[in-house]
Amino acid sequence: MYFQIKSIVLWPKNNKFLPQVIPFETGKVNIISGSSRTGKSAIIPIIDYCMGSDSCSIPVSTIRDTCEWFGIVISTPYGEKLFARREPGNHKTTGDMFVLEEALINIPNKIEGKNSDVKRVKRTLDELVGLTTLDFDVEETGNNFRGRPSFRDLAAFNFQPQNIVANPDVVFYKADTYEHREKLRNIFPFVLGAISPDLMAKRHELESLRKELTRKQKELGAIRQVSLRWIADLQSRVSEAKEMGLIRSDYIISKDQNELIDVLRKVVDFSVVEANVTGETITHAIDELLSLQKEEEEEAILLSQARRRFSEMTQLKENMRRYQGSLNIQRDRLKVSSWLTEITDPEHDCPLCGNHLEDSSVLDELNKALVSIEQQAGELDSIPASFDRELERVRGQIRLFTEKLNAIRIRRSSLERKSEHARSRQYEVLKMSRFIGNIETSLLTYEQLGSDSELVLEISVLKDKVTTLSQQVSEANIADRKKRALDIVSFNASRLLPLLDVERPDDPIYLSDENLSIFVKRMDREDYLWEIGSGSNWLSYHIAMTLGLQEYFLSLKQNPIPSFIVYDQPSQVYFPKRLALSKSSINPDPEEIEFRDEDVDAVRKVFEVFSYIVEKCNGNLQVIVLDHAPESVWGNLDNIHLVKEWRNGEKLVPNEWILDSEEEESN
Repeated sequence: MYFQIKSIVLWPKNNKFLPQVIPFETGKVNIISGSSRTGKSAIIPIIDYCMGSDSCSIPVSTIRDTCEWFGIVISTPYGEKLFARREPGNHKTTGDMFVLEEALINIPNKIEGKNSDVKRVKRTLDELVGLTTLDFDVEETGNNFRGRPSFRDLAAFNFQPQNIVANPDVVFYKADTYEHREKLRNIFPFVLGAISPDLMAKRHELESLRKELTRKQKELGAIRQVSLRWIADLQSRVSEAKEMGLIRSDYIISKDQNELIDVLRKVVDFSVVEANVTGETITHAIDELLSLQKEEEEEAILLSQARRRFSEMTQLKENMRRYQGSLNIQRDRLKVSSWLTEITDPEHDCPLCGNHLEDSSVLDELNKALVSIEQQAGELDSIPASFDRELERVRGQIRLFTEKLNAIRIRRSSLERKSEHARSRQYEVLKMSRFIGNIETSLLTYEQLGSDSELVLEISVLKDKVTTLSQQVSEANIADRKKRALDIVSFNASRLLPLLDVERPDDPIYLSDENLSIFVKRMDREDYLWEIGSGSNWLSYHIAMTLGLQEYFLSLKQNPIPSFIVYDQPSQVYFPKRLALSKSSINPDPEEIEFRDEDVDAVRKVFEVFSYIVEKCNGNLQVIVLDHAPESVWGNLDNIHLVKEWRNGEKLVPNEWILDSEEEESN
């Protein structure tokens, strides 16, 4: 994946200063040379932090005290992108990020605030390098180390910090921790191209098909187990159908299962109604019995209606009688008002209370009420004759319908006693219907078992798909592709060894994807890196293998690995000797001077290999080197770009930023 560093940017906390921009050239060997404690080793943590690392490894004190934001500008096939991340302050990290995407990035003098976060940046980087969204845990075991590959996992191939670049035990960035090591082991076949995104999709599809196939096979097995008894009863069912007249009486029961099934299918198509209307199976008694049943139902309905009407009329008559009795009681109580009216004289006192009667209006009201009640009672004294006639008519209907219904039941009972054949035939018809229904259900079950059944066909199709996909995602095939890929990487790396300072330049080296280590192969054994002495050997093998991997990645059609690699202090295994010489006597002996020259030559070989591989990759690979070695060591080489030389007070962080920060602290 064409993904190279265009520049590193530091924004100061004091906005009166402009940002510090460290420019790089793509497709070249970019060198930052300088003394100790100038900020060279902060370059890898800054790049890593801006690409979404979970923690901030940028050195504290000077750098983090003076910088508010850290950023990188990257060059991609889709234009340039700026990813800046805020300095976390007193926290371990922060998710605040600022992102710009343009054809050419114009670096802002100040970042006002975040416009993104680290989670979105990680998703953007995943999409940018074309990583799959599928994981390696197709069996859904919940193993986090078998999760999907992420951009953060790929950083293992882009950085060789001081503690890794010549380490005999660890080859890849952050592979010294268990979780990164396990995740890297799982994604290694993917980054080598042995497992493609398409192949991962097929692995997930294969696992899904296998689960579906297992489920359907269990379903079919259950059906077959249940149907064993039914298959054994085929002949008995055919025999029973023959006794019922559903099969010709001269039919000889076959032992062929398919023929028995065909016969039973014809039985299912047989019409019970047709069997019931033939001259051999029906009698006049059955017709008459059916007619009587219908007549009985009609008469029962009429009888029920007459009884309901008689009940309603009887209830009405009883309610009239009760109402008339109530009126009579009220009339008797109001009779006293009439008597009082008759004996009332204005000149005499009341015979009951002794008071003088001056106002007779109350007695008048009582008399009016009495007259009204007497009128109502008079109206109810006699029920209309038409009501009594209707009541008598309904009573007669009840007697008539009852007699008819009894007569019908007597006739039906007589017919039933006389026609045992009718009752038997009714039973046989019902039995025949049930039998045919059972046969039909059984045939449906058999169709699920037959070679042309839907379930068996589905299982057959699933088996074919599983077989095809199994061949495509075969672990053996993946192992073969991985081995071929590692062989190519080994060839690339082994070709670089003669150009480096190594004791056994002709012995091929290999990368073990199981323990993520380098081993050197010879005739009788394999020597792992930790079994080989000398820091110069470790450095040479690291450089050869990491560059061999980058060359292989660039040869892939789909390559998610960013096409840059950063080496921090590759000359450290040599310079301690040279530093020691600087402290020796004023007139060192010639052997010591010659030894020093050999170390310088060894370091120059490293830079020559960097120049060679960049040339070979046609500018598609960027190498960034952070080293003490001055230009006198690597000067006059092709494809070299001196980014910065931090000596004589010049550093990653400008001096004015540091002085300003110190002044603020003192104030």
